Amino acid sequence: MSDFNFWVLFLTTAIVLNIAPGPDLLYILTKTIRSGKKVGLASALGVCSGALFHVFAASIGLSAILVSSALVFSVVKYVGAAYLLYLAYQAFKSSGFELNVDDQVKEKEKEKEKETAFQAFKEGVLIDILNPKVAIFFMAFLPQFVRDDAGPVSFQLLYLGLMVIAIAIVVEAAYVL
Repeated sequence: MSDFNFWVLFLTTAIVLNIAPGPDLLYILTKTIRSGKKVGLASALGVCSGALFHVFAASIGLSAILVSSALVFSVVKYVGAAYLLYLAYQAFKSSGFELNVDDQVKEKEKEKEKETAFQAFKEGVLIDILNPKVAIFFMAFLPQFVRDDAGPVSFQLLYLGLMVIAIAIVVEAAYVL
């Protein structure tokens, strides 16, 4: 396969995978709708930063250990699920409203509850790091594009993963905006 065909195939696949709605995109859009574009963009950057962890892990082989060890996979899966339940609880708890409250007081309370961009960023990082499906994705997707004549496998996994994340940032920012 020529270099041109390789890159067309890789980039097309990466774009299609990033355009397709998934849990990360739903999370980002929820944050955007709830708290605005700034928080949406911060959550997108957080999710992509969390994905960096998995790209580095894949490039040095840790993802292979995670996928092959049922115990480690289960621990990460349950910690991730617990964190998502905690986030759901926080969202549910803060979505309630009280009757007989003056409109101005309600507005002030909403401003206090409004999530900061940094909080959304940190949350996005944790959500992606604690999602074992992301590790599996990078371990399943990236090796398909490793070529014998393109240098060390770990380096190829690293730059291909960084390209997927760069595409994700552009696609997710477009969705937010």
